[in-house]
Amino acid sequence: MKPLSESSLTELERQLAAWGGKISHAKRLLLDYYSGAGCVDWGRLNLPQRLQARLSAECVMFGSALAMRQVAEDGTVKLLLRLADGKTVESVVMPGYQEDRVAGCVSSQVGCAMACDFCATTQTGFERNLSPGEMVEQFLHLRREAKAAGRRLQTVVFMGMGEPMLNLDNVLEAVRRMAGEGLGALGWRNVTVSTVGIVPGIDAMAAADLNINLAVSLHAPDDATRAMLIPSGRRFGVDEILAAAGRYQAKRGRPVSIQYCLLGGVNDSVEHARRLAALLAGRRMHVNLLPYNSTGASLTGRDYEPSTAAAAAAFIAELRARRIVAHFRRARGREIDAACGQLRRRSDPNSVA
Repeated sequence: MKPLSESSLTELERQLAAWGGKISHAKRLLLDYYSGAGCVDWGRLNLPQRLQARLSAECVMFGSALAMRQVAEDGTVKLLLRLADGKTVESVVMPGYQEDRVAGCVSSQVGCAMACDFCATTQTGFERNLSPGEMVEQFLHLRREAKAAGRRLQTVVFMGMGEPMLNLDNVLEAVRRMAGEGLGALGWRNVTVSTVGIVPGIDAMAAADLNINLAVSLHAPDDATRAMLIPSGRRFGVDEILAAAGRYQAKRGRPVSIQYCLLGGVNDSVEHARRLAALLAGRRMHVNLLPYNSTGASLTGRDYEPSTAAAAAAFIAELRARRIVAHFRRARGREIDAACGQLRRRSDPNSVA
């Protein structure tokens, strides 16, 4: 039998019926599995002895295993998970602003094909999409980490390795299992999907009619700078991306987050801030300014550096002066290979597509 993480409620009901069991046991089993962060308490479930014996013998709780775990001084925990085929992906749990809560970051692909020049993940290339269950297992690993720390996993963002919009069907199925009341019960509004700006994916996610959040990794206010940083920017221009984000926001009624990683001398001038403010005027979108974690030489051989404190302060001041809602995202785990793909690249430098 495949890992329990790969089963939807309907699929598990069908399996239990084939074994001669009551389909009502399927929901009880999955609720216990998700609430237990991937562990099942057979005694508490009190299933019929014959069914429990078969499930115990044939159910695989996890198809993935923890390969490496790093803990930062600020409490951030980065996990490297080894999948059934030996591939590895990263997941992160970060302390929230409230002491009893944490936020999680999950990956949607093994590697990434976007070739963003400043990102460590792209340096190992794209290998494959993750299944819904492989994303669910990241969620369960993070929920387990939170419970062990006496905290609650409050939010999850698909902002780890990979481009979620290029694996959207699997991502949305994973979201349904994580957020739905019958399974993970995280809550729809506590899930965010981030994209570098795949316009058809944004529209498809809007059509899926799930009440989840959208984040767009823009990183530049003009097509020329953006295409240098994000080659996929040549396919979808800034105006086209923001128009799609606007359509999503209009349908969902929740502000879209604009992610902007400040790179010293590249996209962090006051003029860049003015252009960004002009793009967002009247759009009611929020800007998250991200500190850059240096990852060494990029795909093009460039060594990107974070913005200076003075440049970052001038950038956000310009946005706010032009009435754009903006704030800095706190830097997390700089001493534990915090940037996406760093831990995987360091642990398995020969992992390439």
